[in-house]
Amino acid sequence: MPVLPRIADYAGELTEIRRDFHQHPEIGFEEVRTSGIVAELLRKWGVDEVHTGLAKTGVVGIIKGRKEGGRTVGLRADMDALPMPELTNLPYASKNPGAFHGCGHDGHTTMLLGAARYLAETRDFAGRAVMIFQPAEEGLGGARAMLADGLFEKFPCDEVYGMHNDPLADPNRFGVKPGPAMAGATFFDITINGVGSHGAMPHHSKDPIIIATALVQSLQSIVSRNVEPTQPAVLSVTQIHSGSAYNVVPDKAVISGTIRYFASEVRDRIHERILKMCAGTAASYEVEIVPDLRPIFDVLINDAELALAYREAASEIVGEENATITEGLVTGSEDFADMLRLVPGAYCTLGHKGSVPVHNPGFLLDDDMLPVGASIMARIVEKRLPL
Repeated sequence: MPVLPRIADYAGELTEIRRDFHQHPEIGFEEVRTSGIVAELLRKWGVDEVHTGLAKTGVVGIIKGRKEGGRTVGLRADMDALPMPELTNLPYASKNPGAFHGCGHDGHTTMLLGAARYLAETRDFAGRAVMIFQPAEEGLGGARAMLADGLFEKFPCDEVYGMHNDPLADPNRFGVKPGPAMAGATFFDITINGVGSHGAMPHHSKDPIIIATALVQSLQSIVSRNVEPTQPAVLSVTQIHSGSAYNVVPDKAVISGTIRYFASEVRDRIHERILKMCAGTAASYEVEIVPDLRPIFDVLINDAELALAYREAASEIVGEENATITEGLVTGSEDFADMLRLVPGAYCTLGHKGSVPVHNPGFLLDDDMLPVGASIMARIVEKRLPL
């Protein structure tokens, strides 16, 4: 089975919708225009219930199958853009300075809309389908906010599925990994409160820049010397902020970065070593060092059985040869993991034309993937809720 014919019929409309979202990107918890359009389209297409306002800008649509059933399948897409510039020169490039759909969430939202339209028109399933349009995936805790607002209490799901575009995979190549698939993540900020001085008289200072550089070197030894080599982990310092003038030793420096891991004991060990290194460095240099460690993402764990079911559904759209079970772990993170902690399900990738990775100012999403992704999402509902 190729792209579902009804979805193929309105593929051009999906492209128009996606490009409109692309031209008007909104960052996390500010997706007012985007969520308004989502809700409007769901109502226009006859979705039975449309609920707005979850986690400020989240939207949930309920579609009832042709037959009543006791089971419910959820489909989820993220809506937020990244706070970064766009350098694509597209005719429909971002009109909002400093905001860009550089991760393809405009495509994710559009594919779920395409699936919702199809399911509302055909209703070839027994039970209910829950369309979850989530805000603020990009490190702002949108999934946790929806859960805190009672997402699965208000709209119980037996299974839930998500999807992400992949510009570095072959077009229409579906991939899913049973079990642990994507890393958990902690973001950290470490503030060094030193003593400033004239740049020509550094002996009067407790130089936070010197302390920061020493601490960065120590931090880089944590994974290599404290985590078992068979346990994947990453610690990256990605920011150092300090100083304002050529002739002033500043009184403060801030080190920021991220930790990625696939096991809670690894996360806890890394956290422990950071705290001890900060305390030891503070004592050594006689300054105050304040670490702030914030676990942002859980490890994303796909249910093994449902991952295989997702692949089976996808194979009917992209072909058996393009529906793959992947082996490698991904050190990127995804807050759909929070939903999978409460409801079993699976998260997949779908390849499309392109060579520029996501989170790059030149990233391009291929509109040809829209009807493919929408068809896979619709098909998993039909397969899991058969008439």
